[in-house]
Amino acid sequence: MRQFEIVEAYAYLNPQIPKRQTEHAAGYDLAAIEAVTIEPGEIKMIPTGLKVKLPHEEALFIFPRSSLGIKKHLMMSNSVGVVDADYYNNENNEGHIMIPLFNFGNELVTIAVHERIAQGVFMRFLKTSDDTGDGHLRLGGFGSSGKH
Repeated sequence: MRQFEIVEAYAYLNPQIPKRQTEHAAGYDLAAIEAVTIEPGEIKMIPTGLKVKLPHEEALFIFPRSSLGIKKHLMMSNSVGVVDADYYNNENNEGHIMIPLFNFGNELVTIAVHERIAQGVFMRFLKTSDDTGDGHLRLGGFGSSGKH
């Protein structure tokens, strides 16, 4: 089962569950749940108010919308986001999907409420035949798996 859900702390803002915009689109559009202003040279985490539940052999890959760089001079600071299955409902932030945007332009940019900024694509992944796992459990959000 894979599905988007609303993060409890953002439910009062009525986040919209992502959808594909066309019949053959691969990505589900992710939108900002709050207005955010980004200074030139600054990185801001854009809240979506969403989390995602997915099978353990899948991940949600997050890519910027194609118009983001061309029209707004913004790019995702991590290039591509990877949301693992164990990020869902983690104790740090409930699995809140946040989009880190970097303003590489020379002007202030404001992301509006409900503005679509990224797209999520569900993908299955493979493991090596000798993968035994490291036994660690995810304890938090961004960068938490590198704290061991």
